[in-house]
Amino acid sequence: MERRDQRRFRRFELHLPFELVRAGSQPLSGRGETRNLSSGGVLFVTDHEVEVGDVIEYIITLPGPDGHKVKLHCVGKVIRLERPRGPNAEKHLRAIAATLERYEFVRPEEA
Repeated sequence: MERRDQRRFRRFELHLPFELVRAGSQPLSGRGETRNLSSGGVLFVTDHEVEVGDVIEYIITLPGPDGHKVKLHCVGKVIRLERPRGPNAEKHLRAIAATLERYEFVRPEEA
């Protein structure tokens, strides 16, 4: 029997620069990379510690026109934690799944 993906939002495999800005009231400056992205959430890897249920703020850097970068400032909630798998998985990294509840584009002078 064929297994169907039950996710509400289509996911796109995108490896983009990621910055974890805040978890709850704790300011952070963690860097990482997205693994996949949808209109409802993101899966990213980082070496920063967060807990399931934490409200987080994060910035995803998207490629823009003419080589310029577009930054997306997002707010969401951590819904799952896992260790990355595979031959290139680093032991100190963790994969974090988070919702994407609010976002705004960051103007270049604010970045």
